[in-house]
Amino acid sequence: MELMISTFYLTFAAAISIIIAQALEKISVNYISMLIGVIFALVPFLNHHVAPFNSETFMELIIAPLLFFEGQKTQLYNIRNRFKSILGITVVMVLFAVIAAGFSIHYLSNLGIALSFIIASISAPTDATATESVTNNLILPHKVEGSLKTESLFNDASGIILLDMALLWFENGTINYGQTLQNFLFSSLGGAAIGFVIGWIFIMFRQFLTRSRFNALNAQNIIYLLSPFLIYAIAEELSVSGIIAVVVAGLFHNAERQYSVLLNPRQVQIGSNLQSLISEIFNSIVFVILGLMIIRIGYNRILNSQIWLWLAVGTIIYLANLIVRFLYSLLIMKFDSKNAAIFALGGVHGAVTLALALTISQKFLGQSNYNLLMMSEATLILLSMIIPTIIFPFILPHQLSDYESQRMTIKFRNEMVKQAIIAVHHMYLPKKVKRHILFSLLLQKQAINTPDSLRQIFRTIDQPSLSSEERYLERLAYYRVFAIERNYLEEIAQKESKYQKCLLTLYNEILIAESLTLEDYIEE
Repeated sequence: MELMISTFYLTFAAAISIIIAQALEKISVNYISMLIGVIFALVPFLNHHVAPFNSETFMELIIAPLLFFEGQKTQLYNIRNRFKSILGITVVMVLFAVIAAGFSIHYLSNLGIALSFIIASISAPTDATATESVTNNLILPHKVEGSLKTESLFNDASGIILLDMALLWFENGTINYGQTLQNFLFSSLGGAAIGFVIGWIFIMFRQFLTRSRFNALNAQNIIYLLSPFLIYAIAEELSVSGIIAVVVAGLFHNAERQYSVLLNPRQVQIGSNLQSLISEIFNSIVFVILGLMIIRIGYNRILNSQIWLWLAVGTIIYLANLIVRFLYSLLIMKFDSKNAAIFALGGVHGAVTLALALTISQKFLGQSNYNLLMMSEATLILLSMIIPTIIFPFILPHQLSDYESQRMTIKFRNEMVKQAIIAVHHMYLPKKVKRHILFSLLLQKQAINTPDSLRQIFRTIDQPSLSSEERYLERLAYYRVFAIERNYLEEIAQKESKYQKCLLTLYNEILIAESLTLEDYIEE
C-alpha cells in the first residue's frame, strides 16, 4: 500500500511538472520536476506520503524500463559499428576517470584511499535523461550526441563493478584485481547474454502470436510492458548485470520494430505510444525523486562541520571526470577541441549516481564517512547539471523555439483546414452531414471555444444518428478532406524545410484522425 501511495504522488508530481514545462519553454522539464521534488521534501504532509527510497526498487521499476526504451531508440547496427568506441568510453575511459578521481580525492583531501575510490566509483555512471535537461532546445553535434547516449546505456555496469571492488577494498584493506576483472566480464557478458536470449524469446513469441489466430493486441501490449521488468529481475537473480540485459533486449526490439510496421502496424503504433508515455512520465519521476532525495539527504547534514570538505570532494570528483573526459575524447576519440569540451560537459550525473550511493549501508561506512559520501555525490550531481546549463547556450546552436514552432504549427493548421472547408462547401452532401463535418473541421482548427464545444456535445443527445447512406457519404467526405490536408502539407514541406518538424506533427495528426475515423466505420 505504501508503494502504491508513493507511486500515485510521484506520478501526479511528474504530470504537473510536464504541464508547467509547456508554459516555461526555456526551462527543462527535468529542472521543474526537481523543484517539485524539493517542494515535496519540504512539505511535511507530502514528504510523509512518499516512502523511503529503495535503490533496488528504483533500479528495477524506473531505470530498467527507461533504459529498455532508450535501447529501442538505438539501431543495433550503430552499436555493432561503433563497438570498439563504446567499449573504450564505457570501460577504459570510466577506469581512467575513477583512478584520477580516486587519487585526487585521496591526496587533496587526505581521505583514506579505499573511501576515495568508493566515492569515485559512484561517479562513473552518466545519465541520458539528465543530459537532456542541460541540452533543452539546443542542438548537439551528431557524433557527440551518439557517444553520450551509448555511454549512458552501458557505463552503469562499469560503475557497479568498480564500486563492489572499492567496497571490498574498504572492508578487507586489500584489492583483488583478478577477481574484479572476472566479476566485470561475468556481469557484463552474462547480462548481454541474458538480454539477448530472453529478448529473442519475447520477440519470437510475439511474432508467433501475430501470425496466428491468437493475436490478441492487448495481451501483446501487456507482455511488451512487462518485458524490461522480467528481464532485469532474471538477470539480477543470476548475479549478472540487469542494466546491460535490458539495454541489449531493447536493441533487439528496435530491430524487430523496423520490420513489423507493415506486419502489425496497430501493435507497433500502440507500443510506440506506450513507450513515449512511460518514458516521459518516468523521466520526470526520476527528477522528482532526485530533488526529493537531495533534500532528504542534506537535511541535518548541511550545517555540520564537514560542509567545506564535502563541497571540496564533490568539486574534485567533477573536475577529475571533466578533465579525463576531455582528454580521452580529444586524444583517443579524435574530437576537435570544441566537440571534446561538449562531450566532457555532457557527461551529466543524475538519479542513477544517487541510487548507487544509496546502496551502501550507513553502518558499513560509519556515520561521518556516509554523510561525506552522500553530500559529495549530491554536489557532483548539481555541478554536472548546473555548469553545462550555463555554458551550453553560448557554444551550441539553438533549435526552433517552442513559441516559434507553435506559431507556425497554428499557421499551417489554419491554412490546411481552410482549404478543406472550401472543398466541403463544394461537395454535394446532406445538410446534417455537411454541418457535422464543418463543425469537426472548425474544432480541428481550434476555432470553437470550450463552451460552444460543450453545447454541441449536449445537442447531439437529442439528435438522431445518421442513416447508413448518410454515414457512407460522411466517410467519403472525410477521405477527401484528409487527402486535401495531406496534399497541402506535402506542398508546404517542399518550400519550408525549416519547419519540417511542425509539418510532420500535423501530418501525423491527420493520419491518426483518419485511422480513428476508419475504425469507427469498421466497428459499425
